[in-house]
Amino acid sequence: MTRLRLALVAVILTAVTACGALKDAMTAHVDVVARAGNQELTVSQLSDMLANSQVPLRPDVARSVAQLWVNYQLLGQAAAANDTLHSDELADQGMWSAIDQMRLAALFEQYTATVGRPDSTKFQAAYEAGELLGAAHILLTKQPDGLGTAVNDSIKREAERIARTVTSATFASVARARSQDPGSKDRGGDYGVFPPGTMVPEFEAGIRSVPPGGITGVVETQFGYHIIRRSTWNEIKDQFAQTYGQIVQQRAESTFFAEAEKDANIQVKGSAARIVKAIAEDVDSYRTDRTVIATSRRVDLTAGRMAMWIAAFPPQAQIRPQITEAPDSVIPSFVTNIMRNELLLKRADEQGIKADTARVREAREAFFGAVTGSMTALGVAPAQLADTTDDRKAREAFAGNRVTAFVQSLLRSQVEYVDVPEQVVLVLRDRYEARVVPAGLDRALAEATKLRTAADSAAAANQTPSAVPMPSPTPNP
Repeated sequence: MTRLRLALVAVILTAVTACGALKDAMTAHVDVVARAGNQELTVSQLSDMLANSQVPLRPDVARSVAQLWVNYQLLGQAAAANDTLHSDELADQGMWSAIDQMRLAALFEQYTATVGRPDSTKFQAAYEAGELLGAAHILLTKQPDGLGTAVNDSIKREAERIARTVTSATFASVARARSQDPGSKDRGGDYGVFPPGTMVPEFEAGIRSVPPGGITGVVETQFGYHIIRRSTWNEIKDQFAQTYGQIVQQRAESTFFAEAEKDANIQVKGSAARIVKAIAEDVDSYRTDRTVIATSRRVDLTAGRMAMWIAAFPPQAQIRPQITEAPDSVIPSFVTNIMRNELLLKRADEQGIKADTARVREAREAFFGAVTGSMTALGVAPAQLADTTDDRKAREAFAGNRVTAFVQSLLRSQVEYVDVPEQVVLVLRDRYEARVVPAGLDRALAEATKLRTAADSAAAANQTPSAVPMPSPTPNP
């Protein structure tokens, strides 16, 4: 056998041996569902927890319970090491989203200092050009088409009579007396100031058909017959300044984001929809994933960074179920919006934009409070472990057992749920080792299903027969 062939055989044998070792290693750990620091959640532990609870036996529920166990255990492990995450660096890491939002706000304020400030000397001209509309109206409602033609003709003639006789001086009093619009009649029919497109097209066309101070003839919409008076500048100038300022601000904001995207050449990968949906279902599995899901000339967006953004949304936003249920076709737009934020943060870095010091301090204090509050609620704060033992490993074991017992009680609805905010989870997962083993999770769910089925069958078999005769099934004819 030549040296080359001998070398190839050696390589093949090494590979086979390595695969066998890997298989043995995986088999040895198949009874483990999750690890957190030095603690392990076994298949039998999780299957017992799930089987003896009322939670649905579904993969997503089992995974959520395992991830919750991990989060609680990491808090216990940190507390056992007397680590309350009390440093500005860790707080800033956890509160990155809030701090970056502050920086983006500061960047936007800098931008709008010149671009987004409305020029008050041009307000009146903008109003008279119809950039905002102001009006009051008198409405006589009509019957639905086909149900009251004769009645509607009569209502319309009355509206025409009012239109011929009403004046600017009497408009408000007539509106209070005759208008059938409950939302405006008590204000003399006044609608204040509003942007174009707010009202139905016929109503808006009626406003534009007369100059400020003018009164229309009868304008018909699906709501009925309107007589409209367009407000004068003096009547609405105070309202105009505030509303127009908001519109200018919105325009500036749109331009601000558009400029961030301009020439960036954002390219969303074809696999983005699949990956983003998978992240939304299981954020924890993607926290360190470096798969690129979108590129630009200045920054790339990885699955891990997307996981951070998705996790940063508050629970009430329901962003995760929205993503998983959304059509694949809308996911690229979501990715592009996140990419736009990344580009703006890059610009903030380049311009040296910093968050307000006082607000950052508030964010840090909120982080420290969340850590202490979660530890205390779980009964694993350093002070609560201080009297257990002087040995750190023993404290870790004690805290681990306490956490596991807490999760068992939680699933049986015997204790209140303790929230560990995402900001704290982010730091814990980066600071301490943790993982969930999918194969172990599958086994635990299968075992829990068997246990619950057996328990249900036993309960049914032991049920006391009813003393009331049950009706026999009705025979089929």
